[in-house]
Amino acid sequence: MGNLRSVSKALEHVAPGAEVLATADPAAIRSAQRVVVPGQGAMPDCMRQLTASGAREAVIEAALAKPFLGICIGLQMLFERGEEGDTRGLGLLPGNVPRLRVSGLKIPHMGWNEVLQRRPHALWAGIADRSRFYFVHSYFPAPRDEAVSAATCVYGMPFTCAVARDNIFAVQFHPEKSQSAGLQLLSNFVHWHP
Repeated sequence: MGNLRSVSKALEHVAPGAEVLATADPAAIRSAQRVVVPGQGAMPDCMRQLTASGAREAVIEAALAKPFLGICIGLQMLFERGEEGDTRGLGLLPGNVPRLRVSGLKIPHMGWNEVLQRRPHALWAGIADRSRFYFVHSYFPAPRDEAVSAATCVYGMPFTCAVARDNIFAVQFHPEKSQSAGLQLLSNFVHWHP
């Protein structure tokens, strides 16, 4: 799922002494205190890997019960359906994941962009509104319930780039590649007790 190593290294950096385990083992996911689901590439491939490893149900259980952070495709998977390959998601959040359709701009959206925080959240602590984060994506979350939108970004059009509900927080950008703001978000997640 693409960015496992860089996410693991960033988590080790912000939580020295904590055990960071990159795994698709359902038992390990179930026993973890908190779960991060990164993903980079194509949603159909990531969903196939999640199902083939037997981790799909464990990830759903984790998202319903413990601090959960989704990154990039780890965010997209939370929704009901992705347009890419007409892929069924985990169905934890109502909505879908359509393709970015913006004229005059390159797809994928790749590079730094401002993130506009829509509401206070523990994971935004110490991060100024309109901080810049690093993006690499061609699809975006379109939640049916706007109340879950925690932040937006503009790339030819405004779109939700972070969602929050209960113990779930997920971002379209890559905090592990987003320098100090991204490391602050990861540190906030490590210390978050929803």
